[in-house]
Amino acid sequence: MVRKLKYHEQKLLRRLELVSWEAAAGSLAEVKALRRYRLGRREDYVRYKALARTVRALARRLRDLGPASAAFRARCAAALLEKLYGLGLVSCRRSLAVCESLSAAAFCRRRLPCLLVKLRMAQSLRHAVTFVEQGHVRVGPEVVTDPALLIPRAVEDFITWVDASRLRQKVLDYNQERDDFDLAA
Repeated sequence: MVRKLKYHEQKLLRRLELVSWEAAAGSLAEVKALRRYRLGRREDYVRYKALARTVRALARRLRDLGPASAAFRARCAAALLEKLYGLGLVSCRRSLAVCESLSAAAFCRRRLPCLLVKLRMAQSLRHAVTFVEQGHVRVGPEVVTDPALLIPRAVEDFITWVDASRLRQKVLDYNQERDDFDLAA
């Protein structure tokens, strides 16, 4: 026999639905990926898996085209590889074999917090997610507060601190590059 819950316990459990818990549907590998890349929502990872699956299927279809459509296959394969290379999902544009091994982790590695760690603007992924959510980072002229933003290769060079950010001021102070005009502001 189970004891009757106290009032405050009932109030806490009222918000939970233990039967349809969201992470129970995912596998252990999915939970590890959510933790490793600090994904806030499971739906993002599910979308990344679906996109990777679609790209792999498209690469298989292009590979299996007959010899009569060799020119079409070469043109479509080049366009697909160029698009994936521009997004930063593959490292080379040579063959469709790299497309067939594309995974959801490639999409996760192109998220803004992962690139902040890669560019050494943050020590860890946890700090990078915090910096993005607090509005310390901009991509080009836009201040970004969504850590789920995928960054293409062309935009990767334009990731920087917001001008009014305290983190930017600390970095400039540390490097002894802070301008006198910045001190007055």
